[in-house]
Amino acid sequence: MQIRWHGHSCFEFSDGELTVVIDPHDGRSIGIKPPVANADVVLISHNHYDHNASRVIKGGFEPILSRNGLFNVKGMDFEGLPTFHDTSQGQCRGCNTMYLFEMDGIRICHCGDLGCIPDEDVLSRLRDIDILMVPTGEVFTMVMSDVKRFIELVNPTIVVPMHYRVGGLSIPISPLDDFLNMIPEEAIDYIGNVIDITPEDLTENKECWVFDR
Repeated sequence: MQIRWHGHSCFEFSDGELTVVIDPHDGRSIGIKPPVANADVVLISHNHYDHNASRVIKGGFEPILSRNGLFNVKGMDFEGLPTFHDTSQGQCRGCNTMYLFEMDGIRICHCGDLGCIPDEDVLSRLRDIDILMVPTGEVFTMVMSDVKRFIELVNPTIVVPMHYRVGGLSIPISPLDDFLNMIPEEAIDYIGNVIDITPEDLTENKECWVFDR
């Protein structure tokens, strides 16, 4: 499986037969480069402009917005996990869908704009997850203490920070270092923009992967 970061919360996953893009932005609206991708499936965690710009992605797909529960698209199984974009049961910023799926034998969860630690029903679905993509910019998502606790509860093999401040970004969120300061230095792996991974590459060692674009 290949994973590519398109900035902010937009990731592309491909197994050579199917390509999935999650939470595309249009670049211009948030001050960074737009994604360049061709997808079979586009998933959107919530209907905010920096996550729902499916129009910039090429390919024959119907964008899927905040779909909870089990569903199948083009032969691939997904599960949408219902969560909130804030700490007030969605009263401030609405609901958020985390997407759980498996590709090439690797279990992945993209958290979207998770605003609080999910309930136990959702947490139970994340046990033994391989890759957890979690927002770390704080201002519109979980505060750092909740990010830390959430990762401890899920205990993924690999955690991938996303939705943090980078050069040019016009959204006022926290920088990556605020998150990395709580990660052991030896666990941090700067992997560039794209990585190819197989189940055999996963080890018992917990890692934090930092993508660059």
